[in-house]
Amino acid sequence: MAMTQFCLSGSLCYNSCFRKNSYLSLTLPSASPKCKPLENGVLSFNTIRCSVSQNGTIEYSDNGLASFPEKHLHRKSATSLKSPPPRPRRIILVRHGQSEGNVDESAYTRISDPKIGLTEKGLADAEQCGRRIREMIERDKVHNWKVYFYVSPYRRTVQTLKGLGRAFERSRIAGMREEPRLREQDFGNFQDREKMRVEKTIRMLYGRFFYRFPNGESAADVYDRITGFRETLRADIDIGRFQPPGERNPNINLVLVSHGLTLRVFLMRWYKWTVEQFERLNNFGNGSMVVMERGYGGRYSLLVHHTEEELRQFGLTDEMLVDQEWQKYAKPGELNYDCPMLNSFFTHLGDDDDDGDPAAVSTL
Repeated sequence: MAMTQFCLSGSLCYNSCFRKNSYLSLTLPSASPKCKPLENGVLSFNTIRCSVSQNGTIEYSDNGLASFPEKHLHRKSATSLKSPPPRPRRIILVRHGQSEGNVDESAYTRISDPKIGLTEKGLADAEQCGRRIREMIERDKVHNWKVYFYVSPYRRTVQTLKGLGRAFERSRIAGMREEPRLREQDFGNFQDREKMRVEKTIRMLYGRFFYRFPNGESAADVYDRITGFRETLRADIDIGRFQPPGERNPNINLVLVSHGLTLRVFLMRWYKWTVEQFERLNNFGNGSMVVMERGYGGRYSLLVHHTEEELRQFGLTDEMLVDQEWQKYAKPGELNYDCPMLNSFFTHLGDDDDDGDPAAVSTL
């Protein structure tokens, strides 16, 4: 099956061919790194730690490994299959640079949202972000690194992509794809400035996630389309779309160039954050980035690149930071049954309910 990838730089295109009827397998280890115990019965967040049971110990079992045997129905033998392509080293989320709409809301009354462009500062934001991305990657001290881009089709994001691209030679760009599901939240068509201010005020009363703008979208609607994109992205990772035929490069960096709310929803969907947690998050700055980096076990964690303080400023709670610490060491396919949010949903649970049986938690 031939899959065609188009490269924006120089209007070049090339084909990546994958063997027909090939199958992927994933062999997972059965244990996770040990978590640190409670100190004096109180979990300290001066240093983020994994969630543990109330008696200060944690039981290990194979329940934390998710297996999907239906994916291997056509497998002849485990030894006859090739291992899956290496996962990209990072997924870098970039918000577009400063736009005309960011400095003058009246622009939306005369220019359609997809056609709003960057200001001069926004163009500079994009180029500076590209240089920061390159500097971050070069600190890995590997010779074969590359970047692959997904971009919203809006003018300001495409302009941001072009600015980012100035930091990279053609040989460093593995490819790109325009992805409409990464577009901005739809606020309706040409916007009435005063009416939009009223709508945003009502949204704060109703709830930022569920409020749907007239003739537009709610954040919940964005969540639905981002769910579809996430599945596409995971499939691309699983089949090695970013790898030229015959190569197995572990130093691919994915860059998603999109919009503030869309990127926050993407993180919400990826890490399974709740609506309440989403509504606590602060927006990305224009031309800024949030980095999901591959941890020690192969999963992506925000705590590999970012500090705890940075993530708190972004809006992550103690529970979310505990989960990010778990993500830092966990392996693909593992499930976190010591969910730090358990007691926030089941408020009747107390010390007497903990019988030490991990299976009791795994049924939730």
